[in-house]
Amino acid sequence: MHIHPFRAIYPIFERIPSPDDFCANAKHAFLDYQRDQLLTQVEQLAIFVYQIQTAHRTHTGIIAANDLDDFHKGKVKRHERTLSERELRQQELLLRWGAILKPVLLTFPPVPDLNTWMQNFIETHEPLFTVHFANEQQTHRAWMLSDADQIQYLQQLFDQQVPDVYIADGHHRTSTLALLRQQQAQHPDMDFGRLFCAYFATDQLDILDYNRVVEGLNGLQPEVFFRHLGHLCTIQYVEHPRKPRHKYEMKMLFRDHWYRLHWQPELLQHAQRNNPLPALLDVSLLNEYILQGLLGIQDVRTDTRITYIEGTKGLKGIRKAVGQHPERIGFVLHPVAFDDMMRIADAGETLPPKSTYFEPRMKSGTLIKPLRK
Repeated sequence: MHIHPFRAIYPIFERIPSPDDFCANAKHAFLDYQRDQLLTQVEQLAIFVYQIQTAHRTHTGIIAANDLDDFHKGKVKRHERTLSERELRQQELLLRWGAILKPVLLTFPPVPDLNTWMQNFIETHEPLFTVHFANEQQTHRAWMLSDADQIQYLQQLFDQQVPDVYIADGHHRTSTLALLRQQQAQHPDMDFGRLFCAYFATDQLDILDYNRVVEGLNGLQPEVFFRHLGHLCTIQYVEHPRKPRHKYEMKMLFRDHWYRLHWQPELLQHAQRNNPLPALLDVSLLNEYILQGLLGIQDVRTDTRITYIEGTKGLKGIRKAVGQHPERIGFVLHPVAFDDMMRIADAGETLPPKSTYFEPRMKSGTLIKPLRK
């Protein structure tokens, strides 16, 4: 990968009463923040070490600009489809702001040399800023790297040891910038040639489950639904539920009762023989055999009967979404493995929508890449 320093904009946190509100409203209030002089720009071109500390662990990565050519050459790999209407909306926002407010989150296999360098740099330098987000109990720190020799070392390390990266969050930001670059002649005062990126290796990220709540039994009586479901899965009542422990196990909530589901061996064998992807995913099986085949949902992208629940909300989030509705069903999946996601992206294929949820996520407005030259 070809990474580059940039002149970042960042908030003057001493003037900001609530960092949570500031970042939550950044997309709507960025121009107001500029007018109110709540932002400042570093004087030098720099790359940044960025650290997110949660209640459970600490995540450390690099924030830099990346040649958009790497995306066009297939080195920045996608696993989701993008929607043209969202890309149009993103274009409008980027042109209005003249900046990118949040980096694309990229992941890659761990690089021991990079981990060692980041740890040494953190231990020997003071952070540019430290900010605490009370709502999620997270502390974010950024260290600025402007020394030319150190920047060159990082550039060589990425060039030699990070040949490819995978988009964890920010598919639409990536494709939108690629579209804007085609319009470069119409916007001579802006630079669309470099992507704004946060590089966190897989050992610095958590990949979580992305779950579903479905409205309605497709006209089936509950006993008929369970009978058909029993042909697809083994069904066990669970008194004390927990999230699935392994692939091909799911949990289901229906009428205030939890069930453990395992795909029937014959179904798995058939699905593996006919699977168009390099890896067979629980979400693909759920979409094909239960949501479509049993519950009549033909397009999981557009059907309003489906609500997607991030894994961070846990079983409580599923229980809240299902509530006391007699024909509402919750499905809890095991997280997609990094290896499966990478194999599918390497093959140029995409995962079903809402298959993965990565933590931690960058917040809009903590580091900003200007687009204006």
